[in-house]
Amino acid sequence: MKAGKSGCAPITYFDTEHFKTKFACEIKNFNVTDFIDRKEARRMDRFAQYALVAGDEAIADSGLDIDSIDKYRVGVIWGAGIGGLETFQEEVKAFAAGNGVPRFNPFFIPKMIADIAPAHISIKYGFMGPNYTTVSACASSANAMLDAVNYIRLGHCDVIVTGGSEAAVAQAGMGGFNAMHALSTRNESPETASRPFDATRDGFVLGEGAGALVLEDYEYAKARGAKIYAEVIGGGFSSDAYHITAPDPEGRGVIAVMKNTLQNAGINPEDVDHINTHGTSTPLGDVAELKAIKLFLVIMHLILVLTLQSL
Repeated sequence: MKAGKSGCAPITYFDTEHFKTKFACEIKNFNVTDFIDRKEARRMDRFAQYALVAGDEAIADSGLDIDSIDKYRVGVIWGAGIGGLETFQEEVKAFAAGNGVPRFNPFFIPKMIADIAPAHISIKYGFMGPNYTTVSACASSANAMLDAVNYIRLGHCDVIVTGGSEAAVAQAGMGGFNAMHALSTRNESPETASRPFDATRDGFVLGEGAGALVLEDYEYAKARGAKIYAEVIGGGFSSDAYHITAPDPEGRGVIAVMKNTLQNAGINPEDVDHINTHGTSTPLGDVAELKAIKLFLVIMHLILVLTLQSL
Protein backbone atom coordinates (compact mmCIF):
# COMPACT_ATOMS: atom_id res chain seq x y z
CA MET A 1 0.00 0.00 0.00
CA LYS A 2 2.78 2.43 0.88
CA ALA A 3 4.46 1.71 -2.44
CA GLY A 4 1.21 2.18 -4.33
CA LYS A 5 1.32 -1.41 -5.56
CA SER A 6 -1.93 -3.23 -6.25
CA GLY A 7 -2.58 -6.55 -4.53
CA CYS A 8 -4.61 -7.80 -7.48
CA ALA A 9 -3.10 -10.87 -9.14
CA PRO A 10 -4.15 -14.09 -10.90
CA ILE A 11 -6.07 -16.44 -8.60
CA THR A 12 -3.99 -19.33 -7.26
CA TYR A 13 -6.64 -21.15 -5.18
CA PHE A 14 -8.37 -22.84 -8.14
CA ASP A 15 -8.36 -23.15 -11.93
CA THR A 16 -10.06 -20.07 -13.41
CA GLU A 17 -10.16 -21.28 -17.01
CA HIS A 18 -13.94 -21.13 -17.23
CA PHE A 19 -14.44 -18.05 -15.04
CA LYS A 20 -15.12 -14.57 -16.36
CA THR A 21 -12.88 -13.05 -13.68
CA LYS A 22 -9.49 -14.65 -13.21
CA PHE A 23 -7.93 -12.42 -10.55
CA ALA A 24 -8.50 -11.36 -6.95
CA CYS A 25 -6.66 -9.97 -3.94
CA GLU A 26 -5.45 -13.10 -2.17
CA ILE A 27 -3.33 -12.83 0.96
CA LYS A 28 0.21 -13.47 -0.23
CA ASN A 29 2.53 -15.98 1.45
CA PHE A 30 0.14 -16.79 4.30
CA ASN A 31 1.18 -19.93 6.16
CA VAL A 32 -1.45 -20.61 8.80
CA THR A 33 0.82 -22.87 10.84
CA ASP A 34 3.04 -19.87 11.53
CA PHE A 35 0.18 -18.66 13.73
CA ILE A 36 -2.14 -21.54 14.59
CA ASP A 37 -1.49 -25.18 15.48
CA ARG A 38 -1.98 -27.40 12.41
CA LYS A 39 -4.70 -29.53 14.05
CA GLU A 40 -6.66 -26.47 15.16
CA ALA A 41 -6.23 -24.76 11.81
CA ARG A 42 -7.82 -27.72 10.02
CA ARG A 43 -10.94 -27.12 12.07
CA MET A 44 -11.27 -23.55 10.81
CA ASP A 45 -12.32 -22.02 7.52
CA ARG A 46 -9.86 -19.45 6.21
CA PHE A 47 -12.10 -16.57 7.27
CA ALA A 48 -11.87 -17.76 10.89
CA GLN A 49 -8.11 -18.30 10.64
CA TYR A 50 -7.70 -14.72 9.45
CA ALA A 51 -9.93 -13.48 12.29
CA LEU A 52 -7.88 -15.24 14.94
CA VAL A 53 -4.57 -13.95 13.56
CA ALA A 54 -5.85 -10.36 13.34
CA GLY A 55 -7.41 -10.62 16.78
CA ASP A 56 -4.12 -11.88 18.23
CA GLU A 57 -2.25 -8.94 16.72
CA ALA A 58 -4.75 -6.38 18.02
CA ILE A 59 -4.79 -7.85 21.52
CA ALA A 60 -1.00 -7.95 21.64
CA ASP A 61 -0.79 -4.34 20.45
CA SER A 62 -3.36 -3.24 23.04
CA GLY A 63 -1.17 -4.33 25.94
CA LEU A 64 -4.11 -5.87 27.81
CA ASP A 65 -3.03 -7.93 30.81
CA ILE A 66 -5.05 -11.03 30.00
CA ASP A 67 -4.38 -12.61 33.40
CA SER A 68 -5.63 -9.68 35.47
CA ILE A 69 -8.65 -8.31 33.56
CA ASP A 70 -12.24 -9.22 34.38
CA LYS A 71 -12.97 -11.53 31.45
CA TYR A 72 -16.72 -11.30 32.04
CA ARG A 73 -16.36 -7.64 31.01
CA VAL A 74 -14.56 -8.39 27.73
CA GLY A 75 -16.47 -9.31 24.58
CA VAL A 76 -15.87 -10.05 20.90
CA ILE A 77 -18.20 -8.61 18.26
CA TRP A 78 -17.15 -9.52 14.73
CA GLY A 79 -18.29 -8.78 11.19
CA ALA A 80 -18.54 -11.27 8.31
CA GLY A 81 -20.71 -10.89 5.26
CA ILE A 82 -20.58 -14.54 4.21
CA GLY A 83 -18.53 -16.69 6.61
CA GLY A 84 -17.15 -20.10 5.70
CA LEU A 85 -18.07 -20.12 2.03
CA GLU A 86 -15.17 -22.31 0.93
CA THR A 87 -16.00 -24.90 3.58
CA PHE A 88 -19.63 -25.00 2.47
CA GLN A 89 -18.59 -25.30 -1.16
CA GLU A 90 -16.16 -28.17 -0.60
CA GLU A 91 -18.52 -30.16 1.61
CA VAL A 92 -21.39 -29.89 -0.84
CA LYS A 93 -19.13 -30.78 -3.79
CA ALA A 94 -17.91 -33.88 -1.95
CA PHE A 95 -21.46 -34.97 -1.15
CA ALA A 96 -22.61 -34.40 -4.73
CA ALA A 97 -19.70 -36.48 -6.04
CA GLY A 98 -20.54 -39.38 -3.70
CA ASN A 99 -23.18 -42.10 -3.76
CA GLY A 100 -25.81 -40.22 -1.81
CA VAL A 101 -24.72 -41.40 1.62
CA PRO A 102 -24.35 -38.27 3.80
CA ARG A 103 -20.71 -38.31 4.77
CA PHE A 104 -19.90 -34.86 6.06
CA ASN A 105 -17.01 -33.56 8.10
CA PRO A 106 -18.13 -33.24 11.75
CA PHE A 107 -16.63 -29.75 11.69
CA PHE A 108 -18.63 -28.74 8.60
CA ILE A 109 -21.14 -26.55 10.45
CA PRO A 110 -18.71 -25.17 13.08
CA LYS A 111 -16.32 -24.18 10.28
CA MET A 112 -19.02 -22.57 8.16
CA ILE A 113 -21.16 -20.46 10.49
CA ALA A 114 -20.27 -16.78 10.53
CA ASP A 115 -20.23 -16.45 14.32
CA ILE A 116 -17.49 -19.04 14.75
CA ALA A 117 -14.80 -16.37 14.17
CA PRO A 118 -15.46 -14.39 17.38
CA ALA A 119 -15.98 -17.69 19.19
CA HIS A 120 -12.42 -18.78 18.42
CA ILE A 121 -11.05 -15.48 19.75
CA SER A 122 -13.12 -15.75 22.93
CA ILE A 123 -12.19 -19.38 23.52
CA LYS A 124 -8.49 -18.69 23.12
CA TYR A 125 -8.47 -15.83 25.63
CA GLY A 126 -11.38 -16.80 27.86
CA PHE A 127 -13.39 -13.64 27.10
CA MET A 128 -16.89 -14.21 28.48
CA GLY A 129 -18.69 -11.01 27.50
CA PRO A 130 -20.98 -10.55 24.45
CA ASN A 131 -19.97 -12.71 21.52
CA TYR A 132 -21.63 -12.62 18.12
CA THR A 133 -21.26 -11.70 14.45
CA THR A 134 -22.97 -8.93 12.51
CA VAL A 135 -23.95 -9.70 8.92
CA SER A 136 -24.80 -6.64 6.83
CA ALA A 137 -23.00 -7.15 3.53
CA CYS A 138 -20.21 -4.62 2.95
CA ALA A 139 -21.07 -2.82 6.19
CA SER A 140 -20.62 -5.90 8.42
CA SER A 141 -17.35 -4.87 10.08
CA ALA A 142 -18.36 -1.24 10.56
CA ASN A 143 -21.65 -2.51 11.97
CA ALA A 144 -19.72 -4.72 14.41
CA MET A 145 -17.55 -1.81 15.55
CA LEU A 146 -20.50 0.44 16.26
CA ASP A 147 -22.30 -2.36 18.09
CA ALA A 148 -19.16 -2.71 20.21
CA VAL A 149 -19.17 1.02 20.91
CA ASN A 150 -22.80 0.91 22.01
CA TYR A 151 -22.31 -2.12 24.28
CA ILE A 152 -19.50 -0.25 26.03
CA ARG A 153 -21.61 2.91 26.25
CA LEU A 154 -24.43 0.93 27.83
CA GLY A 155 -22.06 -0.36 30.49
CA HIS A 156 -22.14 -4.03 29.48
CA CYS A 157 -18.39 -4.23 28.81
CA ASP A 158 -15.11 -2.49 29.50
CA VAL A 159 -13.35 -3.94 26.46
CA ILE A 160 -14.51 -5.43 23.14
CA VAL A 161 -12.36 -6.94 20.42
CA THR A 162 -14.02 -6.05 17.13
CA GLY A 163 -13.40 -6.04 13.39
CA GLY A 164 -14.14 -8.45 10.58
CA SER A 165 -12.85 -11.07 8.20
CA GLU A 166 -13.77 -12.65 4.89
CA ALA A 167 -12.39 -15.39 2.63
CA ALA A 168 -14.72 -15.60 -0.35
CA VAL A 169 -12.06 -16.13 -3.05
CA ALA A 170 -13.49 -19.52 -3.93
CA GLN A 171 -15.26 -20.96 -6.95
CA ALA A 172 -18.67 -20.27 -5.42
CA GLY A 173 -17.73 -16.71 -4.48
CA MET A 174 -16.23 -15.79 -7.83
CA GLY A 175 -18.94 -17.57 -9.79
CA GLY A 176 -21.75 -16.04 -7.77
CA PHE A 177 -20.50 -12.49 -8.03
CA ASN A 178 -19.75 -12.96 -11.72
CA ALA A 179 -23.34 -14.10 -12.24
CA MET A 180 -24.46 -10.80 -10.69
CA HIS A 181 -22.18 -8.90 -13.10
CA ALA A 182 -20.62 -7.38 -9.98
CA LEU A 183 -16.94 -8.28 -10.53
CA SER A 184 -14.46 -6.54 -12.77
CA THR A 185 -13.32 -8.64 -15.72
CA ARG A 186 -10.23 -6.55 -16.46
CA ASN A 187 -8.14 -9.72 -16.68
CA GLU A 188 -5.57 -8.15 -18.97
CA SER A 189 -4.75 -5.50 -16.36
CA PRO A 190 -5.86 -6.60 -12.87
CA GLU A 191 -3.69 -4.00 -11.14
CA THR A 192 -5.94 -1.26 -12.58
CA ALA A 193 -9.23 -3.07 -12.04
CA SER A 194 -10.28 -1.38 -8.80
CA ARG A 195 -11.53 2.02 -9.97
CA PRO A 196 -14.79 2.84 -8.11
CA PHE A 197 -14.99 6.49 -9.16
CA ASP A 198 -13.88 6.08 -12.76
CA ALA A 199 -16.29 6.26 -15.69
CA THR A 200 -14.72 3.10 -17.13
CA ARG A 201 -15.22 1.00 -14.00
CA ASP A 202 -16.64 -2.47 -14.66
CA GLY A 203 -17.11 -3.97 -11.19
CA PHE A 204 -15.33 -4.55 -7.91
CA VAL A 205 -12.34 -6.75 -7.06
CA LEU A 206 -12.88 -9.58 -4.61
CA GLY A 207 -10.37 -9.72 -1.80
CA GLU A 208 -9.84 -11.50 1.51
CA GLY A 209 -8.37 -10.74 4.89
CA ALA A 210 -9.16 -9.46 8.36
CA GLY A 211 -8.81 -6.40 10.52
CA ALA A 212 -9.26 -5.99 14.27
CA LEU A 213 -9.43 -3.27 16.89
CA VAL A 214 -9.59 -3.32 20.66
CA LEU A 215 -12.22 -0.82 21.81
CA GLU A 216 -12.35 0.18 25.46
CA ASP A 217 -14.24 2.44 27.78
CA TYR A 218 -12.27 5.69 27.74
CA GLU A 219 -11.78 5.93 31.51
CA TYR A 220 -10.86 2.25 31.67
CA ALA A 221 -8.24 2.72 28.94
CA LYS A 222 -6.77 5.79 30.66
CA ALA A 223 -6.63 4.05 34.02
CA ARG A 224 -4.58 1.16 32.67
CA GLY A 225 -2.29 3.44 30.67
CA ALA A 226 -3.39 2.12 27.30
CA LYS A 227 -1.85 3.31 24.05
CA ILE A 228 -4.84 5.18 22.59
CA TYR A 229 -4.97 5.74 18.84
CA ALA A 230 -8.37 7.43 18.56
CA GLU A 231 -11.67 8.01 20.29
CA VAL A 232 -14.93 6.86 18.70
CA ILE A 233 -17.38 9.67 19.40
CA GLY A 234 -20.43 8.49 17.51
CA GLY A 235 -22.00 6.54 14.73
CA GLY A 236 -25.27 5.93 12.93
CA PHE A 237 -27.28 3.36 11.01
CA SER A 238 -29.56 3.61 8.02
CA SER A 239 -30.90 1.56 5.13
CA ASP A 240 -32.04 2.58 1.66
CA ALA A 241 -35.08 0.26 1.84
CA TYR A 242 -35.11 0.62 -1.93
CA HIS A 243 -33.71 -2.35 -3.90
CA ILE A 244 -31.57 -5.44 -3.30
CA THR A 245 -28.63 -4.03 -5.26
CA ALA A 246 -29.38 -0.58 -6.71
CA PRO A 247 -28.93 2.56 -4.59
CA ASP A 248 -31.78 4.95 -3.94
CA PRO A 249 -31.37 7.54 -6.73
CA GLU A 250 -32.28 10.30 -4.27
CA GLY A 251 -29.67 9.11 -1.78
CA ARG A 252 -32.07 9.19 1.15
CA GLY A 253 -30.28 6.41 3.04
CA VAL A 254 -26.94 8.14 2.61
CA ILE A 255 -28.32 11.45 3.85
CA ALA A 256 -30.04 9.81 6.82
CA VAL A 257 -26.97 7.96 8.07
CA MET A 258 -24.80 11.07 7.83
CA LYS A 259 -27.34 13.05 9.83
CA ASN A 260 -27.70 10.22 12.35
CA THR A 261 -23.96 10.02 12.82
CA LEU A 262 -23.43 13.76 13.27
CA GLN A 263 -26.28 13.93 15.77
CA ASN A 264 -25.04 10.90 17.70
CA ALA A 265 -21.51 12.30 17.83
CA GLY A 266 -22.71 15.79 18.79
CA ILE A 267 -20.75 17.54 16.05
CA ASN A 268 -21.47 19.72 13.02
CA PRO A 269 -20.61 18.99 9.38
CA GLU A 270 -17.82 21.56 9.43
CA ASP A 271 -16.13 19.59 12.24
CA VAL A 272 -15.50 16.63 9.90
CA ASP A 273 -12.06 16.72 8.25
CA HIS A 274 -12.02 13.31 6.60
CA ILE A 275 -14.67 11.26 4.79
CA ASN A 276 -14.00 7.65 3.86
CA THR A 277 -16.33 6.38 1.14
CA HIS A 278 -17.34 2.89 0.13
CA GLY A 279 -17.29 2.49 -3.65
CA THR A 280 -18.63 -0.76 -5.09
CA SER A 281 -17.38 0.01 -8.63
CA THR A 282 -20.78 -0.87 -10.06
CA PRO A 283 -20.75 -0.09 -13.79
CA LEU A 284 -22.50 3.10 -14.85
CA GLY A 285 -26.17 2.50 -15.48
CA ASP A 286 -29.12 4.78 -16.02
CA VAL A 287 -29.55 8.49 -15.35
CA ALA A 288 -30.80 7.87 -11.83
CA GLU A 289 -27.60 6.06 -10.88
CA LEU A 290 -25.46 8.76 -12.44
CA LYS A 291 -27.40 11.35 -10.42
CA ALA A 292 -26.69 9.45 -7.23
CA ILE A 293 -22.98 9.30 -8.06
CA LYS A 294 -22.80 13.02 -8.75
CA LEU A 295 -24.61 13.82 -5.53
CA PHE A 296 -22.69 11.56 -3.18
CA LEU A 297 -19.71 10.03 -5.01
CA VAL A 298 -20.61 6.76 -3.40
CA ILE A 299 -22.82 3.78 -4.21
CA MET A 300 -23.97 1.73 -1.24
CA HIS A 301 -26.65 -0.77 -0.32
CA LEU A 302 -26.44 -0.21 3.41
CA ILE A 303 -24.27 2.52 4.85
CA LEU A 304 -22.84 2.78 8.30
CA VAL A 305 -20.56 5.71 9.02
CA LEU A 306 -18.31 5.89 12.04
CA THR A 307 -17.01 9.29 12.98
CA LEU A 308 -13.56 9.11 14.48
CA GLN A 309 -11.99 12.00 16.31
CA SER A 310 -8.27 11.66 16.82
CA LEU A 311 -7.12 12.39 20.34
